[in-house]
Amino acid sequence: MILAGVAAGLAGAVGVGRLVSTLLVGVSASEPATYAVVGLALAGVALAACYLPARRAARVNPIAAPRTE
Repeated sequence: MILAGVAAGLAGAVGVGRLVSTLLVGVSASEPATYAVVGLALAGVALAACYLPARRAARVNPIAAPRTE
């Protein structure tokens, strides 16, 4: 799901970048390094958002969890 979201976002960014390219002065709208860095940063944040709660939930004893609620 993360890859699908990043791919859709990058596709949308390329499309919007072409529309807004007339407003950019001295900057290219299709800078591959920028797209790569932003895509990797978003994927890293999404992975951390999935991993950290899962790691915390894995520490809970499954037998004791129902007793505390």
